[in-house]
Amino acid sequence: MKIYNVAICGAGPVGMMLALLLARRGVPGIALLDARSVEKSVADPRSVALSWGSRQLLEDVGVWPVPATAIHEIHVSRAGHFGRSLMDRDEHDVAALGYVARYGDVVAALAQACERSGIDVMRPAKVSGIDEAAAGVTLRLEDGGTVSAAVAVQAEGGVFGAQGDKAQSRDYGQSAVIARVSSSRALPHRAFERFTQEGPLALLPQAGADGHQYALVWCVKPDHAKALLALDDAAFLAALGQAFGARVGSFTKTSKRTSYALGLTTDARATARTVAIGNAAQTLHPVAGQGLNLGLRDAAVLARLLAQGDLVGAIAQFGAVRSNDRGLTVGLTDTMARVFAGTGPLQSLLGLSLGALDAVGPARKALGSVMMFGRR
Repeated sequence: MKIYNVAICGAGPVGMMLALLLARRGVPGIALLDARSVEKSVADPRSVALSWGSRQLLEDVGVWPVPATAIHEIHVSRAGHFGRSLMDRDEHDVAALGYVARYGDVVAALAQACERSGIDVMRPAKVSGIDEAAAGVTLRLEDGGTVSAAVAVQAEGGVFGAQGDKAQSRDYGQSAVIARVSSSRALPHRAFERFTQEGPLALLPQAGADGHQYALVWCVKPDHAKALLALDDAAFLAALGQAFGARVGSFTKTSKRTSYALGLTTDARATARTVAIGNAAQTLHPVAGQGLNLGLRDAAVLARLLAQGDLVGAIAQFGAVRSNDRGLTVGLTDTMARVFAGTGPLQSLLGLSLGALDAVGPARKALGSVMMFGRR
C-alpha cells in the first residue's frame, strides 16, 4: 500500500493551494481528499473576496487570472453618523486592493492545476476518522478504505459552530443574508462596508451578465434575516435601499437569497502528526472578507515549513509561526463585528474615528496593508 508524505483532507481553495505549493517546492507523495465531487464544487455560486496577497499566491501556482472583478476602492461608513474612510489602490501602488470572484471559478482553476501537477486527488472520499501512531497516520474513509501518510492536514472547510467541543467560539447573534444585487448607479470597482446597528452590510463589485452587480453580505439579527428572506424581491430591494442609502442609486434586481449564522470559532488544533488550517482552524465573521485570505496564508506558511524536509518538525513549528497573523486578523474582524454593531454615544465616536482614519494617511495605509497581506 502506498504511503504518502502529506495527506490533505479537504480539496477546497485552501487545501488545493497547500497541495500545489508543496508540489511546486518538490515535495513528493501528496494525497488530496474531498467528500464532494469537483463538479459540485465548481457549481458553487458563492462569491469570495481575494486580497492582493492572495492573488500573488494564485500567481505562484499558475492559476491566475481567474474570472474576477477588481476592487480599486473600499468605502467604509457608519449608518446614521458622520465620518467615513476611503481606501484607494493608488495609495498602496497596486493594481487592485483585492478581487471578487465566484467560488466555483477559483475551485475550477485550482483543480485543473492539481491535475497537471501529479497530485493524487481522491473524490469523493469522505474521511471518517484519523488514527495516529508513532510512525504515521491512517485516514479511515467512510467507504471502508484507508489512506496512510506521514502527516495529515485538516483543511476541510466548516461553518460557525461545526468544529467541535474543544473549539473556542463566540456567537455574534447575527445571520448573514447573501445575494447578488443590481443598482441604478453602480460604481464599478468600488466596494462598500456599511456598519449598521445590527451589523455590517457589504457590497462587493462583481460584473455579471447584466453588467455591474454587487455581491451582498448583509449581517442582521437572526429574526430579521428570516423576515428578509420571506420578502418578495421588490420589498427586499426597498429594505436594502433603506439600510444602505443612495450611494449607488436604487437597487433594481436581486438573485435568490440565502442566509447562515455568524460567529467566531478558533480551533487551531495540532498533534504530533496532524494540523488544521483555513476554516478547519478558524471561522471568521465576514466583515472585511478575511476568512479565505487568512486560510491561503496558512497554506503558504505550512508549505514552506513542510518543504524543509522535517515533516513532524514542521507541524510543531506551524502554530507559533502563524500566531501573529492569525491573532491580528481574528482580533481585527472580531472587534469590527462587535464594536460597530450597536447603539449609543459610542457609535458617534466610532463614526468620527472613521473620519480621523481617513485624515491620517499612514494609519489608513497600515490598515489597508493588513487587509491585503496580513501580518508578515
